[in-house]
Amino acid sequence: MKEKTEREKMLNGELYLATDEELTRMHLKARKLVHIFNFSEPSDVSQRILIARRLFGNIGKNFTVKPPFYCDYGCHIFAGDQAEPGSEADRLYINYDCTILDCNTVHLGNDVLLAPKVQIYTAYHPTNPKLRLSGKELAAPVTIGDNVWLGGGVIVCPGVAIGSNVTIGAGSVVTTDIPDNVVAVGNPCRVIKKL
Repeated sequence: MKEKTEREKMLNGELYLATDEELTRMHLKARKLVHIFNFSEPSDVSQRILIARRLFGNIGKNFTVKPPFYCDYGCHIFAGDQAEPGSEADRLYINYDCTILDCNTVHLGNDVLLAPKVQIYTAYHPTNPKLRLSGKELAAPVTIGDNVWLGGGVIVCPGVAIGSNVTIGAGSVVTTDIPDNVVAVGNPCRVIKKL
């Protein structure tokens, strides 16, 4: 049986070494693209669109990503779908200074709005101090449904699923799954209103 690569372990939620040659190469490629994206001229929207299409695993037709934007690999981010025919509305809007640590997959549905400084983390470290010293890391996927608004400074933790038609209040820390059709706020984030 063939031994799993570190990337396969990473995407399977197993302990992995981020310093692996393949992952280091992928991370460097993403960092270069993110650097060009973040330091592009404000008027060069077309260049940023091309870079986002090269960076993300998938991104729909109508989107806006405001620089600065940060991610680990980019290729594990799958965002939105194609817009309805004739629609010019953004199906994905990522505002200034957002970070997506995509060591595992991040699925963003249609019509997702990320306010400034939203942070989506799939990466985490072992809680066992001895194991943490080994340098091995973990990652769990994040899924966000359709028609979701994450307010400013929201943090989404590894392994969380947020349903559709959800609003997460500014500054919330989302540590557990959030169901469809609710407003949720706080640290830890909890449902305060059903829609």
